[in-house]
Amino acid sequence: MADWAPIAKEYDPLKAGSIDGTDEEPHDRAIWRAMLARYVPNKGVTGDPHLTLFVARLNLQTTEEKLKEVFSRYGDIRKIRLVRDLVTGFSKGYAFIEYKEERALLKAHRDANRLVIDQHEIFVDFELERTLKGWIPRRLGGGFGGKKESGQLRFGGRDRPFRKPINLPNMKNDFYAEGSSEKRNWSREGTRDWRTRDRDHERSRDKRWPERERSWPWGDSERERDSKEERSRGRERKDRDR
Repeated sequence: MADWAPIAKEYDPLKAGSIDGTDEEPHDRAIWRAMLARYVPNKGVTGDPHLTLFVARLNLQTTEEKLKEVFSRYGDIRKIRLVRDLVTGFSKGYAFIEYKEERALLKAHRDANRLVIDQHEIFVDFELERTLKGWIPRRLGGGFGGKKESGQLRFGGRDRPFRKPINLPNMKNDFYAEGSSEKRNWSREGTRDWRTRDRDHERSRDKRWPERERSWPWGDSERERDSKEERSRGRERKDRDR
């Protein structure tokens, strides 16, 4: 917990697939792909990675001129690279902007995130491909944004940081892990004993009732005896009235 941080300092696909960075086994196909991938950053990309911003979720109609108009307000821009499809030439919705000064980079990183450009709310972060060790892009199952093959999210970035893990004290862990099973078994056995005892008591009581009914010398039950006595009294009254 001492070295825990909401933002990843080194990219690990297994941790990126975990909400708090504590998973030990991959539970997503994309995580397996990223763990098995051997990605080497594009050597054809030039410029200082520590002065470069990553801008994503752009409108596909947004151009380099529009990006320069918006981001030049934070400082002098050295280069803008809007990533386009090699075949069609259409925008892929993200770009890299290199500033001349670190002060302009930090200001744009702080203020330009969630800015609306061409009816799209953009996402701004530092470039990670050449600055974060072990980086795996989204197309290989890595990255920090969006959803992957099974809908599993990625964590550890600015947009979706790690959640702080919850560690229970050892005493509580021991109580809930070891002692609970014994107490639970004891309580279940106790309730089972009470239930069986009550059931046996009811059965024995049902058995005793016929014995009591048969205990009368003339073989009739107490209720039948009372009814016979009432009938005999009624006959005596009728005889008297005559």
